[in-house]
Amino acid sequence: MESSDKVVETVIVGNYVEMETEGKSNNDMKSKISNLFWHGGSAYDAWFSCASNQVAQVLLTLPYSFSQLGMISGVSFQLFYGLLGSWTAYLISILYIEYRTRKEREKVDFRNHVIQWFEVLDGLLGKHWRNVGLAFNCTFLLFGSVIQLIACASNIYYINDNLDKRTWTYIFGACCATTVFIPSFHNYRIWSFLGLLMTTYTAWYLTVASLLQGQAEGVKHSGPTKLVLYFTGATNILYTFGGHAVTVEVMHAMWKPQKFKAIYLWATLYVLTLTLPSAAAVYWAFGDLLLDHSNAFSLLPKSPFRDMAVILMLIHQFITFGFACTPLYFVWEKAIGMHECKSLCKRAAARLPVVIPIWFLAIVFPFFGPINSSVGSLLVSFTVYIIPALAHMFTFKSAAARENAVEQPPKFVGRWAGTFTINIFVVVWVLIVGFGFGGWASMTNFIHQIDTFGLFTKCYQCPPPPGSPPPFLPHVGAPRPAPVNITHPHHL
Repeated sequence: MESSDKVVETVIVGNYVEMETEGKSNNDMKSKISNLFWHGGSAYDAWFSCASNQVAQVLLTLPYSFSQLGMISGVSFQLFYGLLGSWTAYLISILYIEYRTRKEREKVDFRNHVIQWFEVLDGLLGKHWRNVGLAFNCTFLLFGSVIQLIACASNIYYINDNLDKRTWTYIFGACCATTVFIPSFHNYRIWSFLGLLMTTYTAWYLTVASLLQGQAEGVKHSGPTKLVLYFTGATNILYTFGGHAVTVEVMHAMWKPQKFKAIYLWATLYVLTLTLPSAAAVYWAFGDLLLDHSNAFSLLPKSPFRDMAVILMLIHQFITFGFACTPLYFVWEKAIGMHECKSLCKRAAARLPVVIPIWFLAIVFPFFGPINSSVGSLLVSFTVYIIPALAHMFTFKSAAARENAVEQPPKFVGRWAGTFTINIFVVVWVLIVGFGFGGWASMTNFIHQIDTFGLFTKCYQCPPPPGSPPPFLPHVGAPRPAPVNITHPHHL
């Protein structure tokens, strides 16, 4: 679709447009290798993209969320938000197909243009929806990229603490800037596959290592203890299953995007086989200790297996940085008129300014655990849940729109009446619990981190130098410490 070596033909099948690919009969070895590793547009590619994009660094903070929520609530929220996220990803896919079908019936050619979520909103509902969608989506993806840089610096510190985390952030910012050379999600085939393998290894390492380590001496499982902690943990899980801010771009990279509808659900089911055992096992082993150790790596003993997990997560965070940044690259290219440029080098150079604010924000706010919850409550709640549900209802509010819809709702959800009921529930729940209570809790926690550690902190929550006074262990709601420049031990 974006690749110049493929010819795409639009075929009307029933009510919708189906994208068929006519591969050129090029049998040379270079072309075969390129297609194997580079040009991915199948349903399997989309599945790998969705699954690998969900679990990234959040895998390391879910045990921390369990310590805030307790075991029962932690498991329940994962199942609940996994289902909710799959539903809204389905809605986004339906709206994409609706928009694309309408445009291609008008003979619009998308071979050199990547459709994005704000364009879908614009085409279906007008410029006001476009502006709101663009603002939320870009801000979410911006901070999603920031989180990947913070995570890279945090994780590498457990292997090499000769440099502080801020210096590591400088280094990884330069490394992640190389993602400007990846043209689109069409070209993430090998990266998505490897990324999922890496998180699978890390998840099962966390599970097995925690079970072999056994419960820490005097371990307690007292969560939930405070509302602010409870809703902070809940919004982190809301963020976990909010990876489909890139759904439209992933669909556009598919040869047959109408096959996407159930892909996100299957990806979520696989992700749950990674997140539930690992979070539960680490929480069982360390309990309340996790309240002061946001990164699960920090409590597990140093070993070759842990070092391997850290390295694999670093590579995966590089991949996820590209996932979050690529839609931002597209928006920027369209803004400056470079999106349809066929020179990869010119497009890469034009994309570089996007990386600079991400780099800067990662240095200003290195609060990895709290920033996940803040992004979840303030941005993911609207971008991933509320706006898609509202957009679906407004797009199909008239009887004529429902009758002429490209995709009719399935019978098992109750057709249109059932779909609208579920959408209303999603909007109300996420608005009150995710944005309301979650926003209050996560911002309280975020502000507490700023008060305690300050902005531009050199090494956020690093172990203190030998011989220094015992560090203050800050919990939300505790008295504010005296203004002494000490850091928090063994944190993220």
